[in-house]
Amino acid sequence: MTSNDTPRDPHPYVGMWVTADGFIRQELLPNGRYDEARGNRRSAYTGSYTVTGNHLDYVDDTGFTATGDVRDGVLFHEHLVLYRESRP
Repeated sequence: MTSNDTPRDPHPYVGMWVTADGFIRQELLPNGRYDEARGNRRSAYTGSYTVTGNHLDYVDDTGFTATGDVRDGVLFHEHLVLYRESRP
């Protein structure tokens, strides 16, 4: 970081999103990457994402693409419904 750089707050969607049963955990990282765990399988899917308004575009590391939308604080990612993980 140079003296002209100022730290920016991460995007409000950065953080952990989980399904109601906790089986799927998708972490949106501040560097535009995501890491998704399924059950006991860590990093089941990894890739990049971009945010435009309330819309997310995903490209996993194999080239598969997906989309998501945040509505009323809930992430609708293809067929999944994910909620922000509560912070203690």
